[in-house]
Amino acid sequence: MRMQTLLRGVTLLVVFLMMVWGADVNGKWKAEYQAPDGQTRTSLFTFQVEGSKLTGSVGGARGETPITDGKVSGDEISFSVTRKFGDNEMKFVYKGKVAGSEIKFTVTVGEGDRTFEMTAKKAN
Repeated sequence: MRMQTLLRGVTLLVVFLMMVWGADVNGKWKAEYQAPDGQTRTSLFTFQVEGSKLTGSVGGARGETPITDGKVSGDEISFSVTRKFGDNEMKFVYKGKVAGSEIKFTVTVGEGDRTFEMTAKKAN
C-alpha cells in the first residue's frame, strides 16, 4: 500500500515538473508546408525560451520577422509575427503542440479569415 502511494506521488511530481519546465523548443526548426494560396513554402524558426517566455524569429522568402507575444506552457507554444506586404501589415498567429522533435502548428492569418496547418521539425 505504501509503495503504491509513493509511486503515485512520484508520478504526479514528474507530470508537474514536465508542465512547469515546458517542452524544449530552443534552437532552430524548419517547416515545409502548403500555404492557403496553394504554393509550397518553407519557414525557418529560431526559438529562445526563458521560463514561459518565447522569443526569436520566423524566416522565409521575405526575410526574418521577430516573434511577439511568445509563450510556452507545457507542450503548447504560441506566438505571432506581423509581416509587411507593400504598405499593408498582416498578423500571423501560430499555436502549436510539441511532440518530441516536431511541432504541429495551426496558423491564423489576419483577422481569422484563413488558417492553415504546418509541422516544424527540429533542425540540426
